[in-house]
Amino acid sequence: MKKFLKAALGAGLFLLDQPDHVKKSVREQVSGHVDDLRDMAQDTYQAAADRVARASRAFRRDDNHALWHTLRFIAGVGIGVGVGLLIAPANGEKTRTKLADKAHEFGDNLRQHFTSDSLRATSLGD
Repeated sequence: MKKFLKAALGAGLFLLDQPDHVKKSVREQVSGHVDDLRDMAQDTYQAAADRVARASRAFRRDDNHALWHTLRFIAGVGIGVGVGLLIAPANGEKTRTKLADKAHEFGDNLRQHFTSDSLRATSLGD
């Protein structure tokens, strides 16, 4: 630290002893470097902000259309199974029992799936 302070003080004294055109030239060069550093910092910040926004959208599933298509397909299959059970040749009580069992099983699977996803998301957030 002591060497740095000596170097800074020496550079300051050197610049004070220089003619005005040299001071102006050094000032312009330093200003140009500071502008370059500012631009680079802004670019880096913008890139990081874009990555965070993309990650946020992915966690909220805004841009994951495949998930919605899969859920719609599963819902269609469930409705098809339900209708098939309703018009099946078994008697009404057996059909209603099977339909209720399948609905409970589907609900349990759905709860288990979303609970495990939310636990995973919570552990990723920590």
